[in-house]
Amino acid sequence: MGIQGWSEDIILVDLLQEPEMRDELETVVEMVRDKGNCDVVIDFSGVDIVTSSSLSKLLNLRKMLSDSDHKLVLCSVSSSTKGIFMIAGLDANFEFADDKSVVLASL
Repeated sequence: MGIQGWSEDIILVDLLQEPEMRDELETVVEMVRDKGNCDVVIDFSGVDIVTSSSLSKLLNLRKMLSDSDHKLVLCSVSSSTKGIFMIAGLDANFEFADDKSVVLASL
């Protein structure tokens, strides 16, 4: 899996394609639930498509993090994948960034 503890308070995820994506996102949700005090940066550079199941997990993760005043940032999202968020009307619900290193430095 591409899940790393970047620091004490940042989880970095190099997301895989479906169907592994669902499992990775579920693991991240469990990690956030257990750890509680962290931000999450998800790198989408290896992702072409996002299913409704994965969108649901991302929404759940975003809610958990925002409820505890922490961030979820989606990085390196291709235009076609971002289009899925836009069609679903979810693009305004997430923070997008071009480069994970810039996001990691800012957190």
